Amino acid sequence: MNKTKIIIISILTTFCAACSTSVTKSGQTNYDFTDDYGTTVSVPASPKRVVSVSPAVTEIIFALGADSLLVGRTDFCQYPAQALEIESIGGISNLNIEKVISLHPDLVISGSMVPQKAVEQINKAGVPLVCVIEKPAFEGLFENIATIGRLVGSTETAEKLNDSLKREVEKIHLDTSSHTPTVYYVVGYGKGGNFTAGGNTFINDILLRAGCRNIAENISGWEFSLESLLLADPDYILIRKEDAEKFCNTEPYNKLSSVRNHKVIPLESAYLDLQVPRNIEGLLLIHRLTHKINQ
Repeated sequence: MNKTKIIIISILTTFCAACSTSVTKSGQTNYDFTDDYGTTVSVPASPKRVVSVSPAVTEIIFALGADSLLVGRTDFCQYPAQALEIESIGGISNLNIEKVISLHPDLVISGSMVPQKAVEQINKAGVPLVCVIEKPAFEGLFENIATIGRLVGSTETAEKLNDSLKREVEKIHLDTSSHTPTVYYVVGYGKGGNFTAGGNTFINDILLRAGCRNIAENISGWEFSLESLLLADPDYILIRKEDAEKFCNTEPYNKLSSVRNHKVIPLESAYLDLQVPRNIEGLLLIHRLTHKINQ
């Protein structure tokens, strides 16, 4: 390679680096980050004050040991218990914009439920906001951990956390020659309709990895008919622990074989409802209880 080519490459490299990073008035180094909605935002390389507008984001930040950066969280960010010590910015769909801005964050990380108007107001105030949303596949958990790790300056810790979680998943050895239990996850039930996780959700992936077959695997979305539930009569019912007793005592759900045979598994809601590290605990528990594995 001649000297002219080397000089040209050097100039191009310097130019590209300048395009992707910048230095703010306070001396903070920023870089361009493209979030899950395809929006490119200039974010700090080492944020000092972070507001989380998602229970999943909050939980992952704590799991990364970066919770000292959190200066704000929503009313729904209640895990771990230490999160309750962080100042609240209200709900998610109705978050208090003025409160967010008053906390002087240098980064806001949201999920999928934040209204576009709120996003625009926060951006207009000069606060970078990025969206990290749940993914339809189970592996999206690891992707989100890596992304949030990068955003809060904990890339190496995120890699170690992902490696640890993956090792836990590898502990499951499915016996393909044995019976595959059928399961149904209760998201909603009763007069308002019956809702569960369809085949295009990360929850369905978790059930598959636990060695189960989701009776709603062929639907896209969340709505499921009562007739289909009663006809499939799954081996096991998975349900949030706070809903289990009422579900089992409600017609016609109390006629399901799983209810009559005491095969209803109460779960912590975040085991399946959020895409968080506790998904692994839920996966292992579901596998153990549906395959009658003693520990």
